[in-house]
Amino acid sequence: MPYVWAFLIGGAICIVGQLLFDVAKLTPAHTMATLVVVGAALDAFGLYDPLIDFAGAGATVPITSFGNALVHGALSELQKDGWIGVITGIFTVTSAGVSAAIVFSFLAALVVKPKG
Repeated sequence: MPYVWAFLIGGAICIVGQLLFDVAKLTPAHTMATLVVVGAALDAFGLYDPLIDFAGAGATVPITSFGNALVHGALSELQKDGWIGVITGIFTVTSAGVSAAIVFSFLAALVVKPKG
């Protein structure tokens, strides 16, 4: 049953993103930023962690989880290090994901010839 919930919740997040494209006519950048902000807001109100507990990968894989990670890291470091922790906490939690995106994008650019 956890796989079903992960599929449904992750799919629902993807449907929201697709509706932002099709109905609201947002650009990919605006859609991505909106979903990151929604994930951050849900974490700020304490709603994203219960969603992760319920849906597992359905809530941790979509881009909303990146917003959750940003706020989660900032708030946890704020408690430990004060206001400087807001800045350092963002990078502590998300640095592995950002680094992987940079490395894999570089490797893809070596293999695939871009159109243009």
